[in-house]
Amino acid sequence: MASKEVILSKEYLEKIQSELEYLKTERRPEIAEKIKIARGFGDLSENAEYDEAKNEQAEVEARIAKIEHMIRNAKTIDENTPKDEVGLGKTVLIYDEEFKENLEYKIVGTAEASPLDGRISNESPVGKALLGAKVGDRVEAETPQGKAYYKILEIN
Repeated sequence: MASKEVILSKEYLEKIQSELEYLKTERRPEIAEKIKIARGFGDLSENAEYDEAKNEQAEVEARIAKIEHMIRNAKTIDENTPKDEVGLGKTVLIYDEEFKENLEYKIVGTAEASPLDGRISNESPVGKALLGAKVGDRVEAETPQGKAYYKILEIN
């Protein structure tokens, strides 16, 4: 079964590649040393330092596996979409008709999405609705709270 591609910006791909390098070259050896020291404390069945170090090791290894999977299946955002059209990697200023306010979002892949930081996924209801729209267009998004309407004000 083929893995689903992970859409990433070039910046985010570089960020996780750096994180992977750090985890492998610095964190792994640090944790291995902690485990070695904790083993020296004797009985492992009642050794909190050992348990803590092993848990930390499991977390780091899980993160390494996740990043390696993301990198292996990464597809970087094609920033060659038309300049006047909402697409991956673009920042869009929209007017929320219900709340009568302007919102600014960058359209990213799901791995990078962080709505509180203004980055929404191309697979989210609002992200999907915005894709392909142009300045002046009115789009409808089917959100968990019902239909929402937005007007495209600006695309960068």
